[in-house]
Amino acid sequence: MKAAELRKKFIDFFVSKNHVEIKSAPLIPDNDPTVLFTMAGMHPLVPFLLGAPHPAGKRLVDFQKCIRTGDIEEVGDKVHLTFFEMLGNWSIGDYFKKEAIEYSFEFLTSKEWLGLDLDKLAFTVFAGNEHAPFDEEAYNTWISLGVSPNKIAKLEANWWGPAGVTGPCGPDTEMFYWTGSEPTPEVFDPENPLWVEIWNDVLMQYNKNEKGELEKLAHPNVDTGMGFERVVAVLNGFDSCYDTELFVPLFEALDKFRGIETPSERTREERIIIDHVRAATFIMAEGITPGNKDQQYQLRRIVRRMLGEGHKLNLASGFALPVAEKVIEMYQGYYPELAKNKELILSAFALEEKDFSKTLVRGVQMFEKAIQDEKNVQNGVLSGLVVFDLAQTFGFPKEMAVLMAEEKGLSVNLKEFDEAFKHHQDISRGASAPCGLADKKEETTALHTATHLLHQALRTVLGTHVEQRGSHITAERLRFDFSHHEKVSPDDLKKVEDLVNEVIQKDMPVLCEEMTLDEALQKGAIGLFANKYGEKVTVYSMGDFSKEVCAGPHVTNTGVLKSFHIMKEESSSKGVRRIKATVGFVKNNA
Repeated sequence: MKAAELRKKFIDFFVSKNHVEIKSAPLIPDNDPTVLFTMAGMHPLVPFLLGAPHPAGKRLVDFQKCIRTGDIEEVGDKVHLTFFEMLGNWSIGDYFKKEAIEYSFEFLTSKEWLGLDLDKLAFTVFAGNEHAPFDEEAYNTWISLGVSPNKIAKLEANWWGPAGVTGPCGPDTEMFYWTGSEPTPEVFDPENPLWVEIWNDVLMQYNKNEKGELEKLAHPNVDTGMGFERVVAVLNGFDSCYDTELFVPLFEALDKFRGIETPSERTREERIIIDHVRAATFIMAEGITPGNKDQQYQLRRIVRRMLGEGHKLNLASGFALPVAEKVIEMYQGYYPELAKNKELILSAFALEEKDFSKTLVRGVQMFEKAIQDEKNVQNGVLSGLVVFDLAQTFGFPKEMAVLMAEEKGLSVNLKEFDEAFKHHQDISRGASAPCGLADKKEETTALHTATHLLHQALRTVLGTHVEQRGSHITAERLRFDFSHHEKVSPDDLKKVEDLVNEVIQKDMPVLCEEMTLDEALQKGAIGLFANKYGEKVTVYSMGDFSKEVCAGPHVTNTGVLKSFHIMKEESSSKGVRRIKATVGFVKNNA
């Protein structure tokens, strides 16, 4: 089954079950500071999972682009990917466990749909712990469908927690497919790597509050995620995502650049290069370029790790460009932002490679200096802290340092490196994600409302070419990225700030209306991200000043914000500026 056919079958199946297709949300979460990237289909829908009505209704289906960097060290094996797509179906306070599991079973096993052999499928359910009971209903539903008890594992790990400190959560039930060449084992062992997870039904019964307590949701939800690339592999008899049509053209583009024949087997270095170019291309398509903070830092890490692998293979300069062009060609029909930002993507790759060559020279110098210091090398083992410092300070890839150490007859204390890296991640997560929409809700709601006023004020002062390119909200401030070709002058910034404060002082009511997207656009609403919501959308208006398609949340009237203050204006990336600002509500109550 071709990838395009799987994508269509999944959407068609759930549309036949009265679901409405919604578009993929951006990779950069609009208003969720708990994560840097959309890591799962649920992130864009958190407000609706917590009770807000979705304009498209209670039954939804989509394919969502995702980025995960937490397990980047595992990328290069057969199944781990940095960028991937999730096929998902949703019940927002409608059907629950029984129906969700029955739908999953039908889609997987029915000859009309995927027609997978039940003997090659296995399942997990939540075993229960001191916080929540064994998921007996999920277990019994699988049994009622003809699944053998030997093919169901009860695991305490089958729990889907909130992305941040608080939020919707609950037990989940996972579906696995046997990829081994030998007969399927009679008893399911989830630790056996030949069992590959292909789908996960998250059964959200609870909301985790600020005290860490589980509160029952008034209307339980279902959130499912099917790994698109993994299922394409399974349906075509491959045990590796990298052998599928989703990756083969990318390898071929790299082979052509290198002037080599297609090899019989791909190396780990080649898989990392292809994966990382693909992921970086999608991130850059949203206006993000490599830098030193937040998403920009993670992007730089991905690109430089890819460049380091290319250096190990002695690849010529510019090797990422033909692969990126192929990614754009393959996916632009589903994600038009790729073609729209093609020039930015290719130039960002070229610029980062140029900077990286300088980093390599500097990193090699610092590496040579570090190994001359006796305290850094003990019994032929180089301190992992040295390698981490090179990576953190100079962007020098760990893999390069390990390779150079081996050439000197040294090994690297990777455990020490991993501990330092995890500590850094915790600090970064704490700095960039002090709260989510579920906690400090009043502050984030006020600041989210302020982004709408700021957006319109910028368009009024600078021109209608200004469009939102991303936003990030914490409990203390808003960050708003927008298209503009030059630095905003102090005079214009003052005009923008004054205009927002003028609207706040007028204490305008915030009106919420539900209508079709066409109706919203006809009424003059800004709808830059409207296509992710479906046919019906919610439009928030503040007097005759601002009218924008959005899912919320918002304050009831502008006077709640008290005042607005721009703290900083700076460059975000080529053609994109960034403003950081706060409101009086937050300053007085934070």
